[in-house]
Amino acid sequence: MAHVSDLIASDIGEYLRQHQHKGLLRFITCGSVDDGKSTLIGRLLYDSKMLFEDQLAAVEADSKKWGTQGGDIDFALLVDGLAAEREQGITIDVAYRFFSTDRRKFIVADTPGHEQYTRNMVTGASTADLAIILVDARKGVLTQTRRHSYLVSLLGIRQAVLAVNKMDLVDWDPAAFAAIEADYRAFAAQLGLQQITAIPISGLKGDNITSRSARTPWYAGPTLMEVLETCDVDDTRLQDDPMRLPVQWVNRPNLDFRGYCGLLASGRVRPGDRVRVLPSGRESTVQRVVALDGDQREAVAGQSVTITLADELDISRGDVIAAADAPCQVADQFECHLVWMDDEAMLPGRPYLLKIGTRTVNASVLEIKHKVNVNTLEHTAAKTLALNEIGVCTLSLDRPVPFEPYAVNRDLGGFILIDRLSNHTVAAGMLHFALRRAHNIHLQPVAVDKAARAALLGQKPAVLWFTGLSGAGKSTIANAVTKKLYALGHHTYQLDGDNVRHGLNRDLGFTDADRVENIRRVAEVARLMVDAGLIVITSFISPFRSEREMARRLFEPGEFLEVYVDVPLAVAEQRDVKGLYAKARRGQLPNFTGIDSPYEPPEAAEVHLPAAGISVDEAAERVIERLRVAGVLRA
Repeated sequence: MAHVSDLIASDIGEYLRQHQHKGLLRFITCGSVDDGKSTLIGRLLYDSKMLFEDQLAAVEADSKKWGTQGGDIDFALLVDGLAAEREQGITIDVAYRFFSTDRRKFIVADTPGHEQYTRNMVTGASTADLAIILVDARKGVLTQTRRHSYLVSLLGIRQAVLAVNKMDLVDWDPAAFAAIEADYRAFAAQLGLQQITAIPISGLKGDNITSRSARTPWYAGPTLMEVLETCDVDDTRLQDDPMRLPVQWVNRPNLDFRGYCGLLASGRVRPGDRVRVLPSGRESTVQRVVALDGDQREAVAGQSVTITLADELDISRGDVIAAADAPCQVADQFECHLVWMDDEAMLPGRPYLLKIGTRTVNASVLEIKHKVNVNTLEHTAAKTLALNEIGVCTLSLDRPVPFEPYAVNRDLGGFILIDRLSNHTVAAGMLHFALRRAHNIHLQPVAVDKAARAALLGQKPAVLWFTGLSGAGKSTIANAVTKKLYALGHHTYQLDGDNVRHGLNRDLGFTDADRVENIRRVAEVARLMVDAGLIVITSFISPFRSEREMARRLFEPGEFLEVYVDVPLAVAEQRDVKGLYAKARRGQLPNFTGIDSPYEPPEAAEVHLPAAGISVDEAAERVIERLRVAGVLRA
């Protein structure tokens, strides 16, 4: 099994040539906590003789310091490289390791079993062809085993090995192995996982890993290495699909060359091929296919290439160059599976950054159709997704993007969501299909636009977005500003938080999710009123920066002015004319901003009003002056 060859000494060139053309299998190990994933990989590295003498000496020394096997080698330490991993005896981050045999090369991803680090498991599984699902023979199939198996099926891995580990701790009981196999196959059948090989192993002792164990005379199946060396890996499937090239970079070294660089996601490309650029839809012909060693007659899926076109087209990073006769789809609304990876719950309507292929756009979750119970696969209703929960959602983007369903192409169907403020990756998703309304709904041109309506009213439209704690004085100052603008002859409309909740938003509560939807609706209404040429004054707590930023993006530069009415919490409580703070302190008013729900103050508001130290009239005058500076008011 070990990668040993006489050619290394006699003909190194021939050895490297053979090694270069061997097939490659990417696989992962996954399962619940302490099932022995890292130990198994360490054993594979050890038995394949892919360790240098200094590595082996180092792990022997570390085994005495950190190991859990007494004086024996702790194979898990070959993979667990972080100090925290060695101290705690767990896997935290994804660890990739390479090894090879005479028949095949391998890249294995060791993924963490702890629920807290499920996000790292998704990362490792996204490029894998096969999954080794480890189960502790003493514990059987656990919740995390089911969660990882569900994720494996979602991510398109169709080949799995059920490795029932630590069989030595149950005295190699065939009944225990049979019970675990039956339990897992019943669950996997619901996921569509059909290609499953069950193997009783001991990762620590090496039983049934590379050679058949004498301790399992009742087992007649293959060893783990036999499965890894012989399983099907279709490296050429994507080459037969229509051509897709997500543009990563526009290469312009001089005036005579404009090339479009990227990794060919599927298909083949040759000079003379007719192509279409998406989402613009413009067509051209491939002029050259350029690689590192010069012009090529053909490039296939999996290769990084640069192509030039016969026509000068406006193409930028994120566009997709596709076969003209079989282009991919373009849409801005989708149904998708979403795996939530952040400690802070997902809220429908909250804006996120979405990265798909080489393109990054703004996105929000419109609704959660249902979430999935990973134990029973039952679909349950949900308003939010918490850490490690999986749901089917509808997604809306701020612009159309080229895509393929994830089942067809991982590169063009898989995406991540990124929090705009923290820049953390909060979710991974798989696109199913575009919603029909994304194709059927188009913007209709209108004869009278915003500029014409504003000119008729003799003013520049804008929105004043008052934000601050309850009791800060937002509505009072907003009323004063409205009166002053009316006296100056300007056309305005005022949207107040309490008033809106009696009509437009009467169906919303005060949870974080409802607060997000409250602001989304108000922002859309304000945008329509600005389009009508009005000066809109809104007065809402709007506690989250991300939602205020979402509202700002709906308007043109200079149209959105954030007004922060800033008072200390103690002052707001003293002004508590409605008795709301007192109720919140007694626990009678949950999700109250400033008490048990956070308020995120603006970081760069256009107007900052220290309302505790100035009068209402002075505050209103400051806002009016800011409108004059912005050119909103008539001279």
